[in-house]
Amino acid sequence: MTVEQPGRDCPKCPRLAGFRAENRAAWPDWHNAPVSSFGPIDASLLIVGLAPGLRGANRTSRPFTGDYAGQLLYPTLQKFGFASGTYGETAEDGLRLVDCRITNAVRCVPPQNKPVGAEISACRPFLAGEIAGMPKLQVILALGTIAHASIIRTLGLRAAEWKFGHGAFHPLPGGPLLANSYHCSRYNTNTGRLTEAMFHDVFAAIARTVHA
Repeated sequence: MTVEQPGRDCPKCPRLAGFRAENRAAWPDWHNAPVSSFGPIDASLLIVGLAPGLRGANRTSRPFTGDYAGQLLYPTLQKFGFASGTYGETAEDGLRLVDCRITNAVRCVPPQNKPVGAEISACRPFLAGEIAGMPKLQVILALGTIAHASIIRTLGLRAAEWKFGHGAFHPLPGGPLLANSYHCSRYNTNTGRLTEAMFHDVFAAIARTVHA
């Protein structure tokens, strides 16, 4: 089964389309387009991030690839059996996801890495398609509060009843388990809000669920 991904020149968000055009002019050899999901559609685990990084996925075309967040995420996936190969920080490094898929709440890079509400809403149908199109989905991991909120709204749930909390696990009604982690961004790790051990604890719990 295939899941719809936004087209290269997706016009849904004028601000993001304008920023995309600026980046294409400045860095014509970069991806500079919506970033498609990475990993098998029949995976048990779906990881949802915020949006592509300017010099990360927006450059390389693969989620969390080529930026600081990927330096924590991909080795963690390898440690817990969700990835194989070597992470070389390019989309051509041969890394393969195992029973895991990665996407973002917003598919285009936003200025200052801060999408606005209308942009998150405009991209939500693609997230809905991801979730609906994964027949073996057991766990959704939200990296950060925006991803968490978008997942909750995508599933038609009340945000007030499903609070984000690092390390929290929410059994969703009639659906998968929703796991929460602080985003593996440089800001969170440099400030100590998220440590490698904290991140690993979340994935250890996920692995116990998926590999049970």
